[in-house]
Amino acid sequence: MTNSTALHISNLVCRFGSTPVVDDVNLAIAPGEHVAIVGSNGSGKTTLLRAILGLHPIYAGQIVVDHVHAQSAADWRQRQQRIAWMPQRQATGQFPLLVHELLASSRNPTVAHDIASQLEVGMLADRPLHALSGGQLQRVFLARALGSIAGGAGLLLADEPTAALDFGGQAAVATVIAAQQVTVLVVTHDRTMASHCGRVIEMANGRAREVTS
Repeated sequence: MTNSTALHISNLVCRFGSTPVVDDVNLAIAPGEHVAIVGSNGSGKTTLLRAILGLHPIYAGQIVVDHVHAQSAADWRQRQQRIAWMPQRQATGQFPLLVHELLASSRNPTVAHDIASQLEVGMLADRPLHALSGGQLQRVFLARALGSIAGGAGLLLADEPTAALDFGGQAAVATVIAAQQVTVLVVTHDRTMASHCGRVIEMANGRAREVTS
């Protein structure tokens, strides 16, 4: 899978204040692997994804993406170009983003808009994100992420991508994500989503362990 990205996490520690929320995590994901992260709320799952993106500071350890340990601003920009990101929710800020503005931030906005139409959220292009239902927002994030993959991103990070969907929507989104020919790391409580992944990692109290079948 030539476009897929390798991910290596070594002895990673992330904190909120003095409290470790990711505690000595080691994880190696080969190009093209699909890995699910499961665990209770507050176990460090989302913080791990955000640290990979550079959105949460690293207290100790390393995260290597495409054999690069990001240190400079240029390194981080390059990393973020290689990652398609599906957050669980979007902070609206003082000037809320409109749907078409979010889709425009994809690495391939044309594909993102086309997929939004296929997911039946294309007609919402002029709405602010905060006016969408949870399910609509997740479909918009999915469209943006798939546009980024079409534009060259080799790693999909998805945080609870099916949480706000009904059973039919969960199955549909899980199938779409499973079909992506890139490396996938997905945080989920959805058994169907996890079952589509080749590996499952469980986090508890900031620690991670492989789940064996």
